[in-house]
Amino acid sequence: MTKNKIRITLAAAALSIVSSAAWAQYPSQPITLVVPFPAGGTNDIIARTLSAGMSRELKQSVIVESRSGAGGNIGAQYVARAKPDGYTLLVTTAGPLSINSTLYANAGYDPVKSFAPIALLAQVPIMLVANPDAPFKTLPEMLSYAKANPGKVFYGSQGNGTTSHLTMELLKVKADVKLEHVPYKGSAPAATDLMGGAIQVMFDNSPTTLPLVRGNRLRALAVAAKTRVKGMEEIPAISETIKDFESAAWFAIVAPAGTPPETIARLNTVVNQVLAQPEVREKFAASGVELVGGPPQDLAKQISTELVKWAQVIKYANIKID
Repeated sequence: MTKNKIRITLAAAALSIVSSAAWAQYPSQPITLVVPFPAGGTNDIIARTLSAGMSRELKQSVIVESRSGAGGNIGAQYVARAKPDGYTLLVTTAGPLSINSTLYANAGYDPVKSFAPIALLAQVPIMLVANPDAPFKTLPEMLSYAKANPGKVFYGSQGNGTTSHLTMELLKVKADVKLEHVPYKGSAPAATDLMGGAIQVMFDNSPTTLPLVRGNRLRALAVAAKTRVKGMEEIPAISETIKDFESAAWFAIVAPAGTPPETIARLNTVVNQVLAQPEVREKFAASGVELVGGPPQDLAKQISTELVKWAQVIKYANIKID
C-alpha cells in the first residue's frame, strides 16, 4: 500500500472507532425535550409519550420542558442556540419549522439552517369543534350563520400563526365568511374558553378535542381532511362541504444544527423504535394520530414542502406578525 492509502485507511479506522465510541457513550446525561407550547396540548402529549419510550430505550432520563411563547418561537430559539451535543432537542408542531419564518418579521432562527432533522413523528387530523350551545350543529349551518351574522362568530386558536389559526383563515377564504380571531397561548386555554362559551368555534388537533367531543363538552363539526378519518367516521370531512379542503398538523423532533451525525443517527434509531412499539401505536390510533417515523431526510423534505405551502396561505390571507 502507498503511504497515502495507509493514511486514509488509518484515518477511516480511527473515525470508525470514534463513531462507535460516541454511539456507545451517548447519552451519558439526561436529555431535555423542549416543547414550544403550553402543557396539555397534542404537542405535549406526543412529547411525553416519546420521552417515556426514549428513557426506556436509552436507559437514561428524558425530560419534557415547556418553553412557550411567540407561536413557538421562544422554545425554538432556545434549542437553536443550545449546545449541539444531542442533550437539548425540540419536539414541535409544523409552526416553528414551516410557518413562523414567513409569518414573523424575525423569528430568531432559520427553520432549515438552525436545526438538524431527526425524525417526523406524527401527522394528526385537525378537527373543527364548537361550543355545544352554539346556534349551529353542522359545518354548513355554521357557515350560513356566519354569513348572516358577519363578525359575530369568534374563533380561537393555539396562537397567531399556528396551524389552527391558518387552517381557519383558509376556511374563511374558501367559504367567503367573516370570523373574528381570538389567539391563545396553546390548546388548553383555548379549549377552556370554548367550553365556557367565550368563543364559539376553533380548529384543534384530534387527540386534544376528541375526548372532549365524546364527553359531550364540545361538538365536532368536521375534520379538515379530504375523506373521513378512520376511528372517527361519524364526523364529516370538510371536503364534503368545501371541495378538496385539507389541512393536517404534524409533529417532528430536531436537534440544534451541528449536532454530530452519529448522535443524530442514534436518536433517529431510538425514536423509530419508540414509534414502532405496539402500546404507543395503540395509544394514538384511537384519536386518529398517524405515527410516521423514517429517516432524517424524510423530515427535511417535509419541512421544505410545508414552507412553500404555508407561505402561499400566509401571503394570500395577508397575515403578518411583527
